[in-house]
Amino acid sequence: MKEFRYHRPASYADALTALGAPDAVALGGGTDLLVTMKEGLAEPAHLVDVRHLRGARVISANKDGSTRIGGAVRIAELAASELILERFAALADACRAVGTPALRNMGTIGGNLCQRPRCWYFRRGVPCLKNGGGGCAAVSGENQYHAILGGGPCHAVHPSDPAVALTALEATVEIIGAGEARRSVPIGAFFANAASNPRGETVLAPGEMIEAIVLPAHSAGGAQRYEKLMQRGAWDFALVSLAGIKRADGEVRLVLGGVSPAPHRVNQSVEEDVASGALDDESADALAERALYDAAPLSNNGYKIKQAAALLRRAMLELSRA
Repeated sequence: MKEFRYHRPASYADALTALGAPDAVALGGGTDLLVTMKEGLAEPAHLVDVRHLRGARVISANKDGSTRIGGAVRIAELAASELILERFAALADACRAVGTPALRNMGTIGGNLCQRPRCWYFRRGVPCLKNGGGGCAAVSGENQYHAILGGGPCHAVHPSDPAVALTALEATVEIIGAGEARRSVPIGAFFANAASNPRGETVLAPGEMIEAIVLPAHSAGGAQRYEKLMQRGAWDFALVSLAGIKRADGEVRLVLGGVSPAPHRVNQSVEEDVASGALDDESADALAERALYDAAPLSNNGYKIKQAAALLRRAMLELSRA
C-alpha cells in the first residue's frame, strides 16, 4: 500500500475542495476502499473522511413523507432504525444480510453502494476491463459467480445487498460535487453502464460524493421482503438475491441481485401481472420463466437461473396475495 494523506474536513466546502485534488477519494467505513488499496487496485494520495460532516450520519423523515439517509449512516444503524423498520422493511432486511457484524458496524451506506466487484480476476490483477486491460477473463474462465443478465463486456455482479432493496424502493441518490453543486440521480441510473465503464460501476464523477439517499413516501409500508441465497449460511455475498415490494397503491416491484453488473429490475409487465391478483403455482412458474427469458448464463453459472426462479416464485406468490 502506498503512502497517503488523511484529512478530516470540517464542512462540505472543505471536503469538496479536498476531493477536487488529484487522486483524492472519499473515506467512509473503509471496509472496501482499504482492501482495494492493499490489493493495489486503488492508489489514492489523499483520503477525505466524510463521516463527520453535518447530517452525514442522520436518518430523518421529511415533511413530504420521504425519508433521508445520510451517506455516512452505518449499515448496522439502518438495520436497527425504527424508522426504516417501520417504513422500509426490505431495506432493513437487506442491511442485516450484509457481511459480518463488524462490517455492518463499520461500513456506510454510501460506501456500500460504491464498493467494487468481488470478481477474482479483477481482485487479483488479471488484465480486464476494470483494471486497465480489455474484455473479461471470466467469459472463458471461472465464472460460476458471474452475471447471467446484462453482462458484457464485464460480467462481474454488483455485490451490494442494500442496492437491490433501494432499487425496489425507487430511491434517489443525492450527489454533491465541486462548489457544492448538487444533483439527484435515480438509483437505477446511478449504476448506469456498470458493465462497460472501465473506471467504476457508478456515475460519480471525480470530486463528487454521495451526500444522501432519499426514499419516496409512496414506497413506504405495504408488503416488503428481501431474500438472499449464499454459498455459506452467513457472512457471504449473494449468489442470487431478491427484493420485492407491493406498495400501498398496489404497484409491485421486483429486483434481483447477484445476477448482473447492477441491480436488475424484472420486466414491468411481469410485475403488473403479479399485482393483478392472487397467483397459483402454475402462474407463478410461468411468470418466473418470463422474467428470466433474457438470461444468458456463462459456462458455469446456469444454476443461477434456477435460484432466481425459485426466489421469484416465492415472492410473486406472497406479494400477489398481500
